[in-house]
Amino acid sequence: MRGIKNGVLSIVVILSIVLPVSAELPSTQNDYVAPGAKLELLFDGGCALTEGVAAAPDGTMYFSDITFSHKCMDDTGAIEAGHIWKFDPRTKKATVFRSPSGMSNGIKFDAKGNMIVAEGADYGGRRVVRTDMKTGKSYIIGGLFEGRKLNSPNDITIDEKGRIYFSDPKYLGHEPIEQPLMAVYRIDTDGSIHRIITDAGKPNGVCVSPDQKTLYVVSNDNGSTGIEQLPEDLPTYKGRMALMAYDLAADGTAKFRKVLVDYSPQDGPDGLIADEEGNIWVAVRDETRPGIYCYSPKGKELAYIETEIPTNVGFGRGAESKTLYITAGKSLYRIRLNVEGYHLPSK
Repeated sequence: MRGIKNGVLSIVVILSIVLPVSAELPSTQNDYVAPGAKLELLFDGGCALTEGVAAAPDGTMYFSDITFSHKCMDDTGAIEAGHIWKFDPRTKKATVFRSPSGMSNGIKFDAKGNMIVAEGADYGGRRVVRTDMKTGKSYIIGGLFEGRKLNSPNDITIDEKGRIYFSDPKYLGHEPIEQPLMAVYRIDTDGSIHRIITDAGKPNGVCVSPDQKTLYVVSNDNGSTGIEQLPEDLPTYKGRMALMAYDLAADGTAKFRKVLVDYSPQDGPDGLIADEEGNIWVAVRDETRPGIYCYSPKGKELAYIETEIPTNVGFGRGAESKTLYITAGKSLYRIRLNVEGYHLPSK
């Protein structure tokens, strides 16, 4: 349902559509996905791409609605400015939390309950922003590196020392590319920014392991910086499509360890999250077998949930600590698991 009140667009979606879990499952599937679990569609009001689903300390789920400028326009040609939605798991209602969003992509909450957002390009902020959820005020904590604008911050992860890691690829947008490469950065608690990974290819999803010893990094090198804006018959060369593990040192530096999963020649993963056992749940965009894959820390597939082409995942909190939320296409889904998600200890 759509409505306009006082000039603000709101969308409330209450749906009970369910999709079956795939029948092609590893033998360990039942150890991770709850018996009889169904994939439940919660929201389908996005314009181009939903992303970055994350749980606030109170259990409210927040996710990005990325509005591609070449397709999200009204009848006058005005471009939707990107939105962050909030979803109440109890009422199943979704409402706009922030618009414009700065073309938000990845979202995480730090140990103090602040919202950390990666804002991308395509009329976005190209920065990392922290929002105090008590006051509503936002602060730019990462906007420039060596005096130049970032490419298009994509995903966020935070370690238990409060350091923020983010990826900076470029998939879309008219803005110039000002950084000499696509990399992973770290924002320290003193506000300083450090480029820590330069050999990941085109970095996308990032995730610190619960034991704080590994930084998982996804490379999804689609071969262009203009997604959906090139002719379909134009040949492009896709680069690394892989899930990688980096050794994360106590000082926040990272060193390549190994490729855990190589998806080439298919498309690789997007976002990912960890559970309390240290396994990682990865949104994989392989069109021949799209969905959410659960891997052990060594890269062994433990479970698989079939979905439409997914973008990201996030665990709920409280009563929903064993519920996995999934952004895919223009939608938000959830499914019940047998394992709890990992969240930063509260401060």
